[in-house]
Amino acid sequence: MSVFNWARGATGFRRRFSNLVKRTFFKYVPRSTRLTLYRSLFKCDQSLPDNLTFKIADTQEELEACLTLLHDAYVSSGFMKPDPSGMRVTVFHALPTTTTLCAKVGDRVVGTVSLIREGPFGFPLQKIFNLQSLREKGGAIAEVSALAVESSYRRQGGYILFPLMKFMYEYAVTFFDVRHLVIAVNPRHIEMYEALLLFKRLQMRPVESYDFVNGAPAVGATLDLVEAPKIYKRMYGHRSPDKNLYHYFKKLKLQNIKIPARRFFTTNDPVMTPELLDHFFNKKTECFSSLEDHERARLHMIYDLPKYHQVLPKFSGDPIELRRQHHSRFSYKCPGIFIFSTDDGKITQVVLEVINITKRGFVASIPPSSDFRLNQKGRVEIQLGPNEISRSSSCATSDLEHGLYAFRLETPDTIWRKFSAGLSKGSIKIDLDNATQFLETTGSRFDTRSVEW
Repeated sequence: MSVFNWARGATGFRRRFSNLVKRTFFKYVPRSTRLTLYRSLFKCDQSLPDNLTFKIADTQEELEACLTLLHDAYVSSGFMKPDPSGMRVTVFHALPTTTTLCAKVGDRVVGTVSLIREGPFGFPLQKIFNLQSLREKGGAIAEVSALAVESSYRRQGGYILFPLMKFMYEYAVTFFDVRHLVIAVNPRHIEMYEALLLFKRLQMRPVESYDFVNGAPAVGATLDLVEAPKIYKRMYGHRSPDKNLYHYFKKLKLQNIKIPARRFFTTNDPVMTPELLDHFFNKKTECFSSLEDHERARLHMIYDLPKYHQVLPKFSGDPIELRRQHHSRFSYKCPGIFIFSTDDGKITQVVLEVINITKRGFVASIPPSSDFRLNQKGRVEIQLGPNEISRSSSCATSDLEHGLYAFRLETPDTIWRKFSAGLSKGSIKIDLDNATQFLETTGSRFDTRSVEW
C-alpha cells in the first residue's frame, strides 16, 4: 500500500496530535480547521547527524534490509500475512522502473520508500483508481509505495520520515522524470497528506478493499510536481524554516542525502543484476513462480539478455515475437538542438528533447516551428550527459504525431555508438559507465536558452 505507514512512522507527531484531539473534540472540527491544525504541528530538522544518510538501495544487504523492514511494518499493521522469507517482495521490486530509497543510521537501514514509475506492469493502484485526468495533463506518473520506518524511530516524530520524503521529492523531480506522484492510503491517514504535502484526492469514492495490502480500505490521491512549488510557497513561504515545507523541499540542502552520480541523462537507476533477481524472486520467495504467463513474458521483454535467461521464469510465448516488443531497461531525457538551413539560406535551430535512442537514430519532441519540416537535413547536437555531447549529421525522417519526430543519423560519432551499445547491452546503471569509460569528455553543455519553444 502506497505510504500506508507514514502515520506509523510519525508516532511522536501523532501523539502530540492525539492530545490536541482530546482537548478540542477534533472529530467535530470543520475539515479546513483540521488541516490547519495538522500544519501547525509540522516541524522538520534543518540539520541531521553525520551518521544518518539517505541513498538508493543498490546492494543485496540494503535491499534485503528494506524489504524486511517493510514486511514487519505491513504485518504489524495487518496489511499482509507473514511471509516465510521475512520480506515483502513484489514483482514491482524486480523492475528497472522502480527505485527503492533507504535511510541508514551507520550501516543499519531504518527507513525505506519506493517509487514505481509506470512501465510494462503499470503500478499497483491504477487497477482501482482512474488516472485519466492526470494523463490529460501530460507527464510521467509514479506511485509512492512501500514506505516504512523502523519502530524505534517512529517515536521521534519526523526525524527519519521527513528527510526521507525530501529525498523522494528531490529524486522524483531531479532524476526520475516524473510529473505526477500518486498514492493509495488508509482513509484514516489521508488528511495528513492533504494537509502537509497538499495531495489532492483522485476523483472517485474510497475503495473498500485493496488487494495489494490484504484487502485494507484505501483512498487515492495525487501531487502535481510542476505545480507543487508554487502551492508550497503560497502555503508555507511566510513560515520559519523549521515549519516551512517550501524551504525544506526546494531550498534546504541536506548533505545526508546522497543523490546518485550520473554520467548520462538517464532517468532511472536499475540495480537488479541476474544474481539479485535470483536471490529475491527465486531463492528467498516464490514471487517469480507465482506470476501469470503474460507477466513472465514481460520480464523477458525487459531483461532480454542471455545472462538473465536462466533466472527468469519460463513462459509459453514466441521468443521471436517477444524480441519485437522490446522494453528498454534504461530511460533517459536528453536535450539537444537541430541546426539547419532554411530555403532562403537562413541558419536556424530548434530545440529537441530526445526520448528514444537507437544505433542509427532517435525520436525527439520538437516545439512548433514554421521553418522545420520533414526530410530536413542538418546537424544535430545531443547532450547525452553533463560533459558528453554527440554531434552528427542528421535528417528528420518521420512525423510520429503529437510533436514527436524520428531522426536518422548519417554517421553516428563514437560517443553515440558507445552510448547506444551500453543501452542495449547493459543491465544496471554502472554498465553505461563501463561501456563508455574510454570516452573523452566533449566540452561543456551547449546553451539552448536563446531558443524559444
